[in-house]
Amino acid sequence: MRIAIDAMGGDYAPDEIIAGAIESFEKLDKDDKIILLGPEALVKDKVGSKNLKKYGSVLEIVDAPEVIGMDESPIEAIRQKKHSSISLMARLSADGLADAVISAGNTGACVAACQLRMRNIEGVNRPGIAVVFPTFEGPVTMCDVGANISCKPINYYQYAVMASMYSKHVLGIASPRVGLMSIGEEENKGSDVIKKARELLKSDKNLNYIGNIEGRDIFKGKCDVAVSDGFVGNVVLKLTEGLVDGLFKIIKHELMQESLLLAMKFKPVMMRLFQKYDYHEYGGAPLLGVNGTAVICHGSSKIRTIRNAVMMSKKFHGQKINEKIREYLATTTVRGTDE
Repeated sequence: MRIAIDAMGGDYAPDEIIAGAIESFEKLDKDDKIILLGPEALVKDKVGSKNLKKYGSVLEIVDAPEVIGMDESPIEAIRQKKHSSISLMARLSADGLADAVISAGNTGACVAACQLRMRNIEGVNRPGIAVVFPTFEGPVTMCDVGANISCKPINYYQYAVMASMYSKHVLGIASPRVGLMSIGEEENKGSDVIKKARELLKSDKNLNYIGNIEGRDIFKGKCDVAVSDGFVGNVVLKLTEGLVDGLFKIIKHELMQESLLLAMKFKPVMMRLFQKYDYHEYGGAPLLGVNGTAVICHGSSKIRTIRNAVMMSKKFHGQKINEKIREYLATTTVRGTDE
């Protein structure tokens, strides 16, 4: 498997990204290959002569002299910087030279490049970013969390289908329960778009649709898949990240205030909990609905984030999720319109 990584994307690029790619070599299969994209001289310097010699047969560096910043307009950047690491990364996939692409760079630019170069799976109107929330009741897949902030009813339906395929075949949940994010459980709650989306979801008897859900239901074990537009999904994601980080700081402070000995006794438990709920351990979020395997990582990705993203991309690719999505949408009687 050939995995292309944007070496210049993220707050800690290129150092942490390249180091994460190098760490992943120990977990790759013998036929796997890593492709790093970025300014060639800079990337070679960061990889180091020792690693270039050691991993030369399984490491390729593609010169991408242009870099898309985190604050740049996605569409304009893709159009103007055709030799950026993000643009060339997507092109490698489109040309069949990479089986998976990974980036912690500008999310909008990543989505735009993947749509423009890799194209959508047949039957998919808009791709969606799916994240997995680890909860006490089990993993919950949420889609979308940032690719499409202005959804049509058909987009919600297709997010439900794609996230269900991911939940079933990657996370091992036999019949994922699908909930539609709204402002109340009652069927009369929500905007006109949400109500129309609900009707589409209800009409597909092959989906295990359970109705509207509220934000708190994600962590109460009520559903396995939560469907939303990218605006709501991104707010939920960032709120959750901040809440988890804040709670751990509060608990640590209170333990230290109570007793240093007590804090030391709780340290192993805290470390296990933090690791379980730390997004770095999950690598990244798959962009569901594009022709190929695309993983979008957090902007603050570190070494282990990239290492885990590589492992996740292998699992996604190996389970042939795209083929399953394509087959499902080709046979469903739910069509709808993009209105």
